[in-house]
Amino acid sequence: MNASTAPEPRPEPRPEDRPARLTVGVVGAGRVGPALAASLRLAGHRPVAVSAVSDRSRRRAAELLPDVPVVEPARVLALADLVLLTVPDDALPGLVEGLADTGAVRPGQLLVHTSGRYGVRVLDPVRRAGALPLALHPAMTFTGTPVDVQRLAGCSFGVTAPEELRLAAEALVIEMGGEPEWIAEDARPLYHAALALGANHLVTLVAQSMELLRKAGVAAPDRMLGPLLGAALDNALRSGDAALTGPVARGDAGTVAAHVAELRKHAPGTVAGYLAMARTTADRALAHGLLKPELAEDLLGVLAADSTTAAAGPQGDDR
Repeated sequence: MNASTAPEPRPEPRPEDRPARLTVGVVGAGRVGPALAASLRLAGHRPVAVSAVSDRSRRRAAELLPDVPVVEPARVLALADLVLLTVPDDALPGLVEGLADTGAVRPGQLLVHTSGRYGVRVLDPVRRAGALPLALHPAMTFTGTPVDVQRLAGCSFGVTAPEELRLAAEALVIEMGGEPEWIAEDARPLYHAALALGANHLVTLVAQSMELLRKAGVAAPDRMLGPLLGAALDNALRSGDAALTGPVARGDAGTVAAHVAELRKHAPGTVAGYLAMARTTADRALAHGLLKPELAEDLLGVLAADSTTAAAGPQGDDR
């Protein structure tokens, strides 16, 4: 990231605002939980238990949390002061209900989930049992390897917490090297959609771009794309829509039509995505005065015509 966009250094929390040294447990050894627990260990907390089901998750736990025993979820809660609930979003409500029903939750125990979709309301069942609920979502992509711990340095966390736990939530995030961003309970789904739109779809677009470059004969598409994408990302973060370039922003309808024709020939599965992104780009470029209205008409006409063809499918209207 360009230095001009780097976050301002955040002061260390006061000693009285820091959580006491905690025993830490992880329920769900996916890519996120072990990395966060390893980061908390660097801050002086003590991971004591992790639950893992698959062989892959057990190996991940062993790599990131060596010597930490793998136990059942109820045992994790019995051993830990701070429990990280790092399961898939759709599994989280059921897990929380189950933990509450089994009586595994202790009053005063910190229960932290890392879902971007949910705030603390999803933790109401364990909150009624006396748990202290926090939602700490790291805005980072995880690999399940030790490099994730390093990537947490400077990572923003989407944080939702009851008012009385805000200082504790902030301290935990800072201890993991992160930067807290406060997200209102009702804004969590929108917040998460924004991250998915930017990060998850970016991976798909880059992977498709590399495949097409290989088909075009480029031997090292990653080396070709790296500087280009790095510059595009930096420009977008600094300038937003003003950073738009390329044939759509310029209104080069003929070039866009040629693109679509080539994609239909060599990679038909990419056409729908190209058209959708091109239409969105055209709308934004037009709204921000980058695309001239007289050129937009021809461009949007090409996109509309190709959209109709895409909807018809390869067999045309005779199917």
